[in-house]
Parts: sequence; C-alpha cells; structure tokens
Amino acid sequence: MPADDNTLETIEGSKDTVGASGASFYFHPATLAKGKEFGLDGFRWYVLGRGGVLGNVEAPVVQSAFGYFSAGLIDKIWNSAKEKMDPREAGTAYMQCCADLGRSKLADVEGLDAYNEAASAVIAAADPAGLALFAGIAAEERATDAPGLALQNTAILRELRGSAHLVALLASGLDAAQAHAIKRPDDVATFGYDPAPVISADGPAKHEAAEALTSQMLIPAYSVLDSSGGNAIVDGAVSILAAVS
Repeated sequence: MPADDNTLETIEGSKDTVGASGASFYFHPATLAKGKEFGLDGFRWYVLGRGGVLGNVEAPVVQSAFGYFSAGLIDKIWNSAKEKMDPREAGTAYMQCCADLGRSKLADVEGLDAYNEAASAVIAAADPAGLALFAGIAAEERATDAPGLALQNTAILRELRGSAHLVALLASGLDAAQAHAIKRPDDVATFGYDPAPVISADGPAKHEAAEALTSQMLIPAYSVLDSSGGNAIVDGAVSILAAVS
C-alpha cells in the first residue's frame, strides 16, 4: 500500500476521535469551575480560553480563527470576557485545564508514550501558515507528564484539522456559516445565527469536498509517521476518548 494511503488512513481513522476527545475539556465541570474563579461563565471562559492563545486581539481576529461562530456573538462574548481576564493568561490557564483533565482521566491508559511521540511529531511537522488557532495553541507550553500531555496534544491536533478545514471550506466555495448549518443544524442559534444560514443547493456537496480536501491538506504533517506511529495515533485517540467520555 502506498505511503500516502497509509497516511490518509491515519488521518481519516482518527479525525472523529481526536475531534471529540480534543474538545472534552471545554465544558467539563472542572474546567467550568476554574473559569468561575476568574469570574467567567462557561461560554465566556470557552471563548476567552480557546481564543486567548491569539493574544489580546480584536474580536474579528478571534471570529476569523474560530470560523463557525457568528461575528456578532464573538464580539459580545470576547469583549465582555476580556474585561475580566487578560486573554493570554486565559489561554495558558485553559491549556492547564486540558492537562489537568488528562491527568485525572488518562493515568491508566496504555500507549500514551507512543501516542505522544507520534502526535508531537505531527504537530512539529505541520506548516502553520494560514492556521492561526493551531499555531497559537501549538505555541503554548505543554505538560511534561504523559497523561497531561496526551490530552493537550489531542486538543492541538483537533485545532490543526479545524484550522485547515476553514481554509478547505473557502477553497471549496462554501462559507463557514453554511458549513456550520450543514454540520450542526440543531446548533445554529447557539452559535449566534438568527435566522439560520440559508444552505445553497450545492452546499452539502461542497462541504463533503471540503472534508476530503482537509484530509489531503494534512498529509504532509502526518506523513512523518511510519505505520507504527499511525497506529499509535489511531489507537491512542480511541483509548483517550473512551477514558474521557
């Protein structure tokens, strides 16, 4: 089997588990409790913590990196949240919440060292050009213990695909608002859209094309892995998701 096929299997075989487990700390009770210490409700803590790796920027910068959220919602939440806490400090503290959840949930998971080695190699090999949110979170200092690092690496891999997907959507001729309505039709109001975005007749086909293009865009980063490294990513992501679910 050609190397690119192996690489694509790793990417496709881990995208859903990485996506779910990488977001597992966002609204976990322990993460929410930390946000309350800073006077932030769950949504403001999520936006400021996740976006804080970008720095003390204006709301449109955050919205451009998040993509799926409406500009008006991000403007309201980001600006009110950063009145409570410096964004860069929030970004660092949010990543600490990720590590803390990893320590509490992944201590007994096998294969974390191999997973971390493979994930770290992919992250280091990824070209950050055009992938602002990935570049920001990847620049954060990471944990030195295997469980904490594993969940942080998973969150970073999640942002790698998410950032690449925004580029792929635009290249496929689909705006982020329509993409959100296609992927999460029951959550359009939560993401700030009222009324819901109108989906064009060819929207679903463009969204499918963007998903495929996203995976293709990640091949250079994931191609640094051999078959054992690819298996470590796929199997590790499954084990991590099972432990944090």
